[in-house]
Amino acid sequence: MGYATLLVERAGPLVTLTLNRPEARNAFDQTMRRELPEALDELAQDPGLRVLVLTGAGGHFCAGGDVKAMREGRWTPAQARERVEALNRIVLRLVDFPRPTIAMVDGVAVGAGCNLALGCDLVVASDRARFGEVFARIGLVPDGGGSWLLPRLVGLARAKELVFTADLIDAAEAFRIGLVNRVVPAAELAAATRALAGRIAAGPPLALRMAKHMLNRAVAADLRSALDLEALSQAVAITSEDHEEGLRAFFEKRAPRFEGR
Repeated sequence: MGYATLLVERAGPLVTLTLNRPEARNAFDQTMRRELPEALDELAQDPGLRVLVLTGAGGHFCAGGDVKAMREGRWTPAQARERVEALNRIVLRLVDFPRPTIAMVDGVAVGAGCNLALGCDLVVASDRARFGEVFARIGLVPDGGGSWLLPRLVGLARAKELVFTADLIDAAEAFRIGLVNRVVPAAELAAATRALAGRIAAGPPLALRMAKHMLNRAVAADLRSALDLEALSQAVAITSEDHEEGLRAFFEKRAPRFEGR
């Protein structure tokens, strides 16, 4: 896998996908919009991958759209829609990625960059991270899935406040309102994120994959539909080799060795 705007690093079952435009705080350009869904598609086919960590190079996560590129010329409505639909493909691939995903956020995560982080299953932030739905500062509306993801995490009223004011919030406030899962000192960010990723990677891959799908579906489903999916998924899980291994490990008082079967 060779990309102009991304780095892919493997450490056993963990893969780190790094947005690599540090000179622009990892803002999206056209190349990144094209490469990111390609990388996610390729990684989704990797049978050895158990957890994906998404981060940014150079001390920042992602500054959203490249404002300098926006200034270079006027967009037609058709061109603007095409740009956002390219972003939509990234969001859908990330939210539906078949393994657990963790955003490791340092520095700024603003605009579509903030929503890219929210598209991951978990967010671990450094104590110097800052988040913001800053679209209104330049006369834009949220994109990158923000209108759907944000209210589900922080509630509708809080989401409207963040969008309407376009304020930046620090990591402590982001944690308080439920935008991020954990905040750690900046010097410990990589180690803490990889420790969490390693713990998840040691879990049962098949069950975690189905659980992610169930939880994603449940936010837009009624109770009966959620119960039906639970029954279907549990029928698969309870007949799996991983379940048998989990039972053996429980009675043998040892850590299970799950294989994803």
